[in-house]
Amino acid sequence: MSDAHAIRTTGIVVALASEARTLIPHVALDRVTPLADGAVLRLSGMGLPAAQRAAQELVDAGAKALAVFGVAGALDSSLSSGTLICPEYVLDENGGRYATDASWRSSLQQSLPTTLRASGSLLSVRDPLLTVTEKADARRRFGALAVDMESAAVAAIAQRHSLPFISLRAIVDEASDTVPTALNNAVDAWGRPRTFGLITALCRHPSVLGDLPRLYSRMQRATHALRAAAQATGPTLGWHP
Repeated sequence: MSDAHAIRTTGIVVALASEARTLIPHVALDRVTPLADGAVLRLSGMGLPAAQRAAQELVDAGAKALAVFGVAGALDSSLSSGTLICPEYVLDENGGRYATDASWRSSLQQSLPTTLRASGSLLSVRDPLLTVTEKADARRRFGALAVDMESAAVAAIAQRHSLPFISLRAIVDEASDTVPTALNNAVDAWGRPRTFGLITALCRHPSVLGDLPRLYSRMQRATHALRAAAQATGPTLGWHP
């Protein structure tokens, strides 16, 4: 990174292009995008390995704090789409447990214009949990409120380098929602539709058409909540050195 783009504050890992656009209108894939106030965004693509690489790149570039920003799936039935969560702990499937920064969470609670669930834990998994049964099993096993595919990897990098860390997520699919496998397979690593794959999925599984309005509405609520959070907290997501 050039001196003009040096990170002075928060390095933010975002998996999906739609999530990134709630922070900045235009963002490059798989590279660092400068924000204001010395913060930067790294659009990583989905998954723990991609998030780990992105987080390490941000640390190497001088990030003073790390954050994960985007959507998550609910495991707790009390969480509806559009609910913002900032968990106390991030868990992985191997028993790893990473604490988020308490003062940062408190600052977010004070600055956000909507209720923030700043308690409990978030589980990070390698493979998406698409069915109600998979979500219920994960809830029983780990006791987590919600699930994503990136936060634990970023939390591990933050812990290794003794950096403040948070995960700020908006719920998209609820615990009672099933996400059709055909639709999940019809998007790329950044959440963009694969046109041919989407057409094929709809042809082979026409019932999927009935799920689209509900899933679209869920995503709209989640991205609206993320945009409101970004506007309220600024490009550093509320972290100040």
